[in-house]
Amino acid sequence: MSEYLEIIFRSSAVYLFIVIAIRMFGKTALAQLSITDLVFLLLISNSVQNAMVGESTTLKGGLIAALSLFAVNYLIKLLTFKSKKFTTIFQGEPVMLVHHGEIIKNHLNKVMITEEELLAAAREHGVESIDKVDLAVLEADGNITILSSNFHHQTRKKRLHKSILKQ
Repeated sequence: MSEYLEIIFRSSAVYLFIVIAIRMFGKTALAQLSITDLVFLLLISNSVQNAMVGESTTLKGGLIAALSLFAVNYLIKLLTFKSKKFTTIFQGEPVMLVHHGEIIKNHLNKVMITEEELLAAAREHGVESIDKVDLAVLEADGNITILSSNFHHQTRKKRLHKSILKQ
């Protein structure tokens, strides 16, 4: 195997390992990075660099490693676009966190979200307490969607206000 084919293989293997490891250790996505997540990613990238390029420290070796990562990333995006099974494997599925004001604690534990983080997400959506949340869902992209009758009421009021202003 040539040196460059070895770099392609190593880079692809490291990419797949990192994606699978992050999924296995409970991180559904990195949409909202905490400081520890950012530090973790920086350290992981540094720790696997030599595993990808081996002894090659040439520009060509680095570019081949980067091109391999782009190619594997594109392939995974294509597979997740074409197949629900691959989407579930690589991106996960939405998880319901609150239903009609009731926190689903075993789901919070499963996705390792604290009640304080959930309450912060509710406040970001303009809802002051969990009992006013109709539905809260941790989306596959890592964002928390909050739906409440308060939100719909506020949205209707804003539209009504805008229509009155137009008149």
